[in-house]
Amino acid sequence: MPKIAILDDYANAALTSADWSTLPAGFEPVVFTDNLVEHDALVERLKDFEIVCAMRERTPFPGAVFARLPNLKLFITSGMRNNAVDFKTAQEMGVVTCGTDSPGSSTVELAWALILGTMRNVAFDHLTMKQGGWQDRTGMAVSGKTLGLIGLGRLGGMVAEIAPKFGLDVIAWSPNLTQERCDEVGVEKVTKEDLFRRADIVSIHIILSDRSRGTVTATEFGLMKPSAVLVNTSRGPIVEEAALIDALTTGKIRAAAVDVYDQEPLPADHPFRRIENLLTTPHVGYVTVESYRTFYSQMVENIRAWATGSPTRVIGG
Repeated sequence: MPKIAILDDYANAALTSADWSTLPAGFEPVVFTDNLVEHDALVERLKDFEIVCAMRERTPFPGAVFARLPNLKLFITSGMRNNAVDFKTAQEMGVVTCGTDSPGSSTVELAWALILGTMRNVAFDHLTMKQGGWQDRTGMAVSGKTLGLIGLGRLGGMVAEIAPKFGLDVIAWSPNLTQERCDEVGVEKVTKEDLFRRADIVSIHIILSDRSRGTVTATEFGLMKPSAVLVNTSRGPIVEEAALIDALTTGKIRAAAVDVYDQEPLPADHPFRRIENLLTTPHVGYVTVESYRTFYSQMVENIRAWATGSPTRVIGG
């Protein structure tokens, strides 16, 4: 009977987030809590599995990997989009590819946590207290400031709706942003250059693509106010790492907060881990008990549906 590989379950939460006992008899889930991306090792691990359940982009699946997994019959990703997976090749190999719903509110909540945490020095003050200290630096209020949103899609729109509650003015830019969308959400449409010049807080909410890679470079940091902060809960490569490190260490901007990185998990010796005015979290924008329940319960549903010959939430043709 089919063996099921559950990949990259860092918190070992998959089996408690859904009722896997509802699968047909003999369907055996096997959990892997580590991150394995080297092709030969990944193929060796998965060669006997017929079903793979992947969490976001934690493990890339290029066509070269699918081509070496002839026993694979069903591939499920959390969410309905995964830029690290070659779905076309998978389908050409006869693999059924499916996804799940993806609640967006958790990422929006984290974006606001990082905005407020960065402006008010929450992580630094917490560490100071734990070390026996007291007030050592002064935070900045968000009220009366300008929030610049790079991207005004579903998540960017949700962030924008909350901003007035904190007394923020909101401006937005993205390559495809329309005046109609800005009017719908009630924000000011500006040019890219104006956004970086005017914003006290820049928050990123565009998807990673060839077009968006490197959207924020040394040029953009050079436009920002020295008192401004940048928050990235989207994808790491949208911001050039070297430019961000330079901006933070030379005082071009006051601070930043990032939840996403070029390489994940972030290497233990990465410079980001040593920069005092950079607030870091380990790509947890979507990681909540509720989100995991959605992801894994729908993976179970997808496996049951596939087993009956009627797959659900199919990605692509």
